Amino acid sequence: MQVQNKSHVFEFILLGFTDRPELEIFLFLLFFLVYLLTLAGNFGMIFLIFTDSLLQSPMYFFLSHLSFIDICYSSIITPRMLRDLLADSKAIPYTMCALQMWFFTLFATTECYLLAAMAYDRFVAVCNPLLYPVTMSRKVRLQLVAGCYLSGLVNAFVHVIGTFRLSFCGPNEINSFFCDITPLLRLSCTDNYVSKVILFVLSTFVVLLNAVIVLISYAYIISTILRMRSSTGRHKTFSTCTSHLTAIALYYGSLTFMYVQPGGIDAVEQDKMVSVFYTIVIPMLNPMIYSLRNKEVKDALKYKRTLPQISQACLS
Repeated sequence: MQVQNKSHVFEFILLGFTDRPELEIFLFLLFFLVYLLTLAGNFGMIFLIFTDSLLQSPMYFFLSHLSFIDICYSSIITPRMLRDLLADSKAIPYTMCALQMWFFTLFATTECYLLAAMAYDRFVAVCNPLLYPVTMSRKVRLQLVAGCYLSGLVNAFVHVIGTFRLSFCGPNEINSFFCDITPLLRLSCTDNYVSKVILFVLSTFVVLLNAVIVLISYAYIISTILRMRSSTGRHKTFSTCTSHLTAIALYYGSLTFMYVQPGGIDAVEQDKMVSVFYTIVIPMLNPMIYSLRNKEVKDALKYKRTLPQISQACLS
């Protein structure tokens, strides 16, 4: 039977988390709160970085882009998911599904590269502090960030074209809460072997390449920290680096679990909790990780809180 004789799918049904209506209100309130915290934390971090003179180093330039990316790819997933939790129909048009996958892949890949660029930034700052202003000049920072976004664009185009070149003839139920690559590949009525290989190879390449950059950078960083004579300097440097390492471990770990598995695509049921973690929870956690473990950010927050009190005292 030729593919053109089969009916074509014009929309998909997102099965979401549960088919129990009594849980949908609770999940809506929970994820709505998480989304509000995500927006507040990341917009707050961006505002703080752009308005505080203490936070004008290259590290915070990269951190502002990390917050922007977290806002973007969380907003691609969460509002639609919240809508589906309350709606009778969970259908998403074919084109909208492709767009959601494209934007999600773009920002998820960009964040992967950006975390590696931040590791390189920490390497230069700790191991070559005298050359840091020159090595991480504004031009270099812009080139690194542009390269991260360009890599995300290329990866997104490859995955979306590789997935939506396939034919979808039914069933059209996506066993996920968003248009992810792996559950869509299982719905294809044509041979998806090439697309599965592309997903595995590219995902492995992206994660391994950036993981190697991170590991090499932090091997030098740890070696330098251990040679520091000042315990205060060691503690300050280690505190800044552990924030970044925590963010990397959470993000790379969840992506590896989901995509860098040769047999993972053929699993009957994807672990939705892992998807929730890297699409919804991690964007909320990142500003907390960098603010709670970073003395400069905490000092900037204290300054912002005390400034109105000082102004009021002066006026009185």
